[in-house]
Amino acid sequence: MIVIGGGLAGLAAGVALADAGCRVRLFEQRPHLGGRATSYALPNGEHVDNCQHVTLGCCTNLADFYRRVGAAEKIEFFDRLVFLDPQGLTGIMEADFLPAPIHMTGSFLFFAPLSYVDKLSIARALTAILFAGGRPKDAYGAEPISMLEWLRRRKQTPAAIERFWRVVLVSALNEELDRTDARFGIDVFWKAFLANRTGYRMGVPSVPLSELYDGCRTAIEKKGGEVILRSPVRTLRFEGGTLRAAIFDGAREETAESFILALPQDRTAELLPKEIRFANPALNHLEKFKVSPITGVHFWFDRQVTHEPFITLLDTQTQWIFNKTALYGPGGTAADAKGQYLQLVISASYDLLRKSREEIIDLCLKEVRQALPAAREAQLVKATVIKEATATFSPEPGVDQWRPTQETKSTGLFLAGDWTQTGWPATMEGAVRSGYLAAEAVLRSSSVTQRLLQPDLPVTGLSRLFA
Repeated sequence: MIVIGGGLAGLAAGVALADAGCRVRLFEQRPHLGGRATSYALPNGEHVDNCQHVTLGCCTNLADFYRRVGAAEKIEFFDRLVFLDPQGLTGIMEADFLPAPIHMTGSFLFFAPLSYVDKLSIARALTAILFAGGRPKDAYGAEPISMLEWLRRRKQTPAAIERFWRVVLVSALNEELDRTDARFGIDVFWKAFLANRTGYRMGVPSVPLSELYDGCRTAIEKKGGEVILRSPVRTLRFEGGTLRAAIFDGAREETAESFILALPQDRTAELLPKEIRFANPALNHLEKFKVSPITGVHFWFDRQVTHEPFITLLDTQTQWIFNKTALYGPGGTAADAKGQYLQLVISASYDLLRKSREEIIDLCLKEVRQALPAAREAQLVKATVIKEATATFSPEPGVDQWRPTQETKSTGLFLAGDWTQTGWPATMEGAVRSGYLAAEAVLRSSSVTQRLLQPDLPVTGLSRLFA
């Protein structure tokens, strides 16, 4: 059993198959595991995450994967979300004692950055999602519509769109509302905020991403498998429509009965011969996927500028501020007796792609100092910018019609990746789901039926009346 690709999709497939008794050989072109969810080394040797990755309570398969590789204790969950607007108004979202879906009603009513009219319009739209059990007919019709169009049909105020819907969804889906299929956006609110009291809880790694996946190699190797780094695949050899071998650098040829390609959609398209794609109509649309960028900005100040572990900014280019010094804790890689290390996240950062490093730093520093008074007197010791121009595929309306299943019509060929059919958009949860589904398909090809995909959080409280 060969897995090609050491990102989350490939790791999830490899670990699950190893647990199922398969001997797995996993090949990754980089010198480290994790794919896009990894860290970079600065010239001084310090590691910074390419972009801050988080999970939510509703991400059940990602939680299962972390448990399998011994990383569950490296994720810290938070029940309290802090929002801050440029005028200094602070909003807190957290659950109280009430059951789902009204468990956040108290904090929502007192959410200062939104007016009464804004909240009323939001409540109407959330009620429509709730009463439809997460599947309102006007979003699940024959013709896909964008999330922005759905919100306009629901008569959302401009402030409600910008300060509530957009804030949550651009971060969750890495795309602007007018380019996002309404089904994905609605699903976020159903699973994270309405169906279960704990779905919204945010989990943040307490270690650099490069350390988060240390247990993956161990999980595969202790079951007799191998993890081979710095091994980019060059070609695939098919015979009679069956995948027989993969050729890596140095003309190294590896054979197996089954192969999982856990690679981005564009790289997958490059590797598959025309006759294989012709035999698999679902693979003829890989070039139609669009991509969306994420930008991470890292600031090191000479003093502490915030006590919060993370903050969501409203009406600014900067969307999130993560206090890495607090998140890593005493003795962590960001620990400093006096200073503080912050990581900023800008999802769907199209406007920043053409800007220089200096322009981005100046823009974000201005917004941080406006949001955090203590930063106005602090000295910026150093800063770095990491752009991921092709961070995720774009969840545009109708994109699901182009997403192939993990099982193909070519014997021996299986696919994994958040871009395959998972029921989720381009998230870490989606990547893990794809790996588990690919592993299930491999096992089925050997007449083994094993359920690896974890169920969603159960619908609880009053929400059960509508599910």
